[in-house]
Amino acid sequence: MSVTGRFISLEGGEGAGKSTQAKRLAAALGARGIDALVTREPGGSEGAEAIRALLMQGAVSRWSPHSEALLFAAARADHVEKTIRPALGAGRWVICDRFLDSSRAYQGVAGGIDDAAVLALHGFGSRGLLPDRTLVLELSPEQGRARAAVRDGAAADRFAARGAAFHADVAAAFHRFAAAEPERFRLIDAAADFDTVAASVLAALADLLP
Repeated sequence: MSVTGRFISLEGGEGAGKSTQAKRLAAALGARGIDALVTREPGGSEGAEAIRALLMQGAVSRWSPHSEALLFAAARADHVEKTIRPALGAGRWVICDRFLDSSRAYQGVAGGIDDAAVLALHGFGSRGLLPDRTLVLELSPEQGRARAAVRDGAAADRFAARGAAFHADVAAAFHRFAAAEPERFRLIDAAADFDTVAASVLAALADLLP
């Protein structure tokens, strides 16, 4: 087990392979003797999973961006309190499939909500917790939507079902965040094969590994 817990988030648009790479990263860390917890947003705790069902199901117009931002912040607050902070406190690494930056991209940039408002909700609900490293899996919105369509079939959630302009805004937002915070963010080419992406993910964490 690692002596110091680390918090890693994986971000990106639909179909970028975040869930797959989160599991592969946990396995790679385990092979190095590092105990890693894989979790997700929205979700990751009992309360947050209940909110996830509200957020992901139904018509695209079910919630406004403002309502979504509040629901995501509430889910994240419970997730942080019940799952993430306890794991980090126990010295575990936490690998999270989406975190704050998804709210900044989806509800903030693409949804038209000021970034400061999203950050203020996070400051209140989750006491401003940020990942040690955020890996953005970059894939063109067209490729991502094609992958997501294969993955989901007719069961696309409220976010995957949105239009091309929305997903282009999300992709641009993640790229902009990475440029603004180079110490925390790393960009990963998610168009490559899964093995190559997994190697790039591990390389992007080299300075954090014991």
